[in-house]
Amino acid sequence: MQCRSGCAACCIAPSISSPIPGMPQGKPAGVRCVQLTEDNRCQLFGRPERPTVCGSLQPDPDMCGDSREQALRWLGYVEQATQP
Repeated sequence: MQCRSGCAACCIAPSISSPIPGMPQGKPAGVRCVQLTEDNRCQLFGRPERPTVCGSLQPDPDMCGDSREQALRWLGYVEQATQP
């Protein structure tokens, strides 16, 4: 499966605990990553500064659903379910 163009749900919904250029403390869930362009493309894609966790998220029918909204909901649910 390929990423849905302009989706960026995986760059918004989950929290990221590792440093991101421009977000040295990582990012909280539901916050747009500062590395997203206006058209929802990652400025760090393929670069060594990209957090490992970002590269580990691979598009999957369960995660991505049929729309950006479904992906945001699913990732938000997973984020809540994995919090202590």
